[in-house]
Amino acid sequence: MLEKPDFSLQGKTALITGSTQGLGLEIARAYAASGARVVVNSRQAERAARVVAMLRDEGAQAEAFVHDLADLRGLEHGYAQLCRSVGTPDVLVNNVGIRIRKPMAEATLDDVVRLMNVDLIAAVELSRLAAQAMAAAGGAGRIITLTSIAGELARAGDAIYPIAKQGLAGLVRALAVEYGQHGITSNGIAPGTFATETNAALAADPVKGPIVVGRNPLGRWARPDEITGAAVFLASPSASYVNGHILVVDGGFSVTF
Repeated sequence: MLEKPDFSLQGKTALITGSTQGLGLEIARAYAASGARVVVNSRQAERAARVVAMLRDEGAQAEAFVHDLADLRGLEHGYAQLCRSVGTPDVLVNNVGIRIRKPMAEATLDDVVRLMNVDLIAAVELSRLAAQAMAAAGGAGRIITLTSIAGELARAGDAIYPIAKQGLAGLVRALAVEYGQHGITSNGIAPGTFATETNAALAADPVKGPIVVGRNPLGRWARPDEITGAAVFLASPSASYVNGHILVVDGGFSVTF
């Protein structure tokens, strides 16, 4: 009998950080549609509750994890509480991030520390906690980290963000080799230019916006929902032997010059 690839997330619990808007929200909705119980993360209780209610109205199982990932000291306690209330998540998606678009000469130490804490160090700490919990629960977990094509490329006037994203690429590989023995896979998704709230100003810029579109072989910005195929695949049984890989979803932007 022919067997179809298995992309179901039925019976899985997935925590997606920063999942009340943008790519995180789209991934949360796709996971819910694929059968997962979704844990929505936000630092604002009202926003998390609104998304949880929306997902439940659509017939999904959804819970809230209200925690500001900039609160690194409180992350261990917060994650332990989450595991006690919903069980150990089978899937972690490191999505949350901020962007401070400044030239290196204008970026302050506070800018650097704030961005690194949220975009890189919080992902390292949460992944450490999640991997340990997954291993203790018997393994077979998935950690998926949204890096960026900015982890390999750079743009003048946007100096700090690519440094953090390159660090996340290192995190993907480090987790893959350390926790593979427990059946836990670690992979990344490197999005290109997606038309999210974060990129609204760049997309609307009369000079930079058309440059982005003109460089992309597909000739357009990506829709936020176009991230979901990669996210579901990497979390699914069909990706059971994919480990330490970063899947680029950029329409060909990064291979064009």
